[in-house]
Amino acid sequence: MTRIAGRIVTVIAVLAIAVLVVRNTAVAAFAEHSPATATAFWSGHPATEISSGMTAIAAAVRERRPVPASVFSTMADASAKAPLAPEPYLVRGVQAELGGDGATAQRAFEAAQWRDPRSLPAAYFLADRYFRLGDTQHGLREVAALARLSPAGIATLVPYLAEYAKSPANLPVLRSLFRANPLLARPTLVALSSKIETAPAVLALANPHATTSEEPWLAPLLITLVRAGDYDKARAIWSKTATTRTAPGQLLYDAGFADKSAPPPFNWALTSSAVGLAERQSGGKLHVVFYGQQDGILASQLLLLRPGTYRLSLLLLGDPARARTLDWSLWCDKAAAPLGSAMLDAVAAHGWQVTVPADCPAQWLKLSGSSNDLPQQSDVTISALKLTKVGTGG
Repeated sequence: MTRIAGRIVTVIAVLAIAVLVVRNTAVAAFAEHSPATATAFWSGHPATEISSGMTAIAAAVRERRPVPASVFSTMADASAKAPLAPEPYLVRGVQAELGGDGATAQRAFEAAQWRDPRSLPAAYFLADRYFRLGDTQHGLREVAALARLSPAGIATLVPYLAEYAKSPANLPVLRSLFRANPLLARPTLVALSSKIETAPAVLALANPHATTSEEPWLAPLLITLVRAGDYDKARAIWSKTATTRTAPGQLLYDAGFADKSAPPPFNWALTSSAVGLAERQSGGKLHVVFYGQQDGILASQLLLLRPGTYRLSLLLLGDPARARTLDWSLWCDKAAAPLGSAMLDAVAAHGWQVTVPADCPAQWLKLSGSSNDLPQQSDVTISALKLTKVGTGG
């Protein structure tokens, strides 16, 4: 009889342990995604209390109503049962913050982060707390943690960092942050380069030892400065990327089509599209193929010519008759019509003169193709391209 009783006790113990394992497994599986289901398995389990409590808090915030006191009691109970769980400390911190007890809130957030160094909410609340205390260095440290921990962290944080960079006083701290977090620096610099008011911050924050032409912020920064009419500043920044020296009297950059690294707009922007193809060839040549199907620009460069008359000349390799769908034109930046234009074959035969007026500080030189009713492909090669000012020995 004693043996039977002992076996019954053993079976009951095994069953109890099995039930406990099943309940824990069920709670772990459902607590995060389905608190109600988890509660059905074990309403007093700390994971269930945490999940239900966080859900109740989220619902209260969404509906803009106070969080019930019972929810905080539940989270406190969960904290006692699961001292290593970060969520109860997060709730405690928020509760203290709402009650005006900032010191307790900060200790609670730090306790949550200690329990889970990868906790996004802990990093967020600590960053917010540090910034409000004026502790920028620690605040940005938490911002960097957010960027690392969240899949969309960098994209989410970039607008705030860009806004923060508007004040020159904040640049030293951001510079330190970016040195430690280059992945965070790149998209922030691109965002800063897209607005004229934050353009100066780009150069202040960028790594001075980086190869400028390879930086993703350079092209949008140049576009921003050109759109704002700050041509000299744009040219000065761009010039650090130039690898080809312009010959005396030559007003075009890279007239020999050798520099593939310096970006537009002050170097050639060459097309490879449905319009056609423009590509550099050795020996100072530009190979151009215009498909004849649609109008478009094949090559362009932004110039900063002073008022006066200029002459463009070149050598043309190929059948001149096949170049009559191609033309050169010069446009004042932002103008609706060109200052003048000439067919490519005519420029090759006689040169082309065009006058730049006083109210035209920057000009686009464009090589374009024009389609007609019977599409005709043009395949030509340009060499010995030269632009000189008339009356200066050009």
